[in-house]
Amino acid sequence: MSENKTKDWFVYIIEADDGSYYTGISTDVERRFDEHNGKLCGAKYFNGRRPVAVVHKEAGFNRSSASRREAEIKKMNRQQKLTLIKA
Repeated sequence: MSENKTKDWFVYIIEADDGSYYTGISTDVERRFDEHNGKLCGAKYFNGRRPVAVVHKEAGFNRSSASRREAEIKKMNRQQKLTLIKA
């Protein structure tokens, strides 16, 4: 596997219609956003909520490092997430 192929994961934050934030990982953020808008393979988080927009995206991760970064972001409080989004 090439070095380029091991760094193709993204960490993303989506704003929901209730103003909350969802953090996830994917190799294709736009496809995953569309999936969250659907009913079949989106996150349970969006049951009763609708995704509005991808408000933050970080690139250059492999699967493992993307999962670690996702966990870091999920531990942040709302103000820390807003600061990250605005950066």
